[in-house]
Amino acid sequence: MMSFIVRSSGFSTYLKATSQAVASQVKPIVPPVVLAADKALPSSPEKHKSHYSIAQSLPKNELFAQSGGIRVPAQIRLAHTDIRVPDFTEYRRNSVKDPNRSSSSTEESRKLFSYMLVAGGSLGATYGAKALVTQFISTMSASADVLALAKIEIKIGEIPEGKNMTFKWRGKPLFVRHRAPEEIEKEGSVDLSTLRDPQHDRERAQRPEWLVLIGVCTHLGCVPIANSGDYGGYYCPCHGSHYDASGRIRKGPAPLNLEIPYYEFTDDETLVVG
Repeated sequence: MMSFIVRSSGFSTYLKATSQAVASQVKPIVPPVVLAADKALPSSPEKHKSHYSIAQSLPKNELFAQSGGIRVPAQIRLAHTDIRVPDFTEYRRNSVKDPNRSSSSTEESRKLFSYMLVAGGSLGATYGAKALVTQFISTMSASADVLALAKIEIKIGEIPEGKNMTFKWRGKPLFVRHRAPEEIEKEGSVDLSTLRDPQHDRERAQRPEWLVLIGVCTHLGCVPIANSGDYGGYYCPCHGSHYDASGRIRKGPAPLNLEIPYYEFTDDETLVVG
């Protein structure tokens, strides 16, 4: 559809149409040819044009705006009735293609299908994200050579009674002490109320004669000296922390007892740490 708006007023007798030619690089301006008065063409009577005739004289698929007279605008608008709308019939379910049939009877089945589709997609996306995260975290795990050093096997039969041996485990010193019966009796009779970090000797040794400790001072990470100090256990010369034969802090700035790693006895002669 096309509409043509014409505004009329008392100045209609003074209205006139004007035109102006503009030169371009493609087509230059051609000056008009002025005919002589004696050779002037006979003017034909102006015919009245209807809306249809005006619309047919305009080029298609374009928008126009016309101004004429004393600032009196006249506008021609083209209706967009020729736009082709895509047809999505092939993508619609068969139960909703008939315009004369109510689709409420198939509403539940269609919703169930949509819900199951979303649930299945969400489940697949979750498993995909889990696999991606697992693969990413596995890249940050310890390598095979590091895992090989995660455990250490110690032949405790080679450690004499009353002696302490030092091993390297995960880059840290590891103390394995073969305690004498008098040391076990002495450490078991200590009053826990006098300890800074109260812990009974039975809680620190799976077997009374064997004490396994990480040889790192709990103050600033120094390495204590075995079989020394005021209590005959371990002594840290850096800041003067004294530990007893059970690895408990008894004197000095260290706040906690020496750490006990996870270990187990595979037999009477073998100890596995880690």
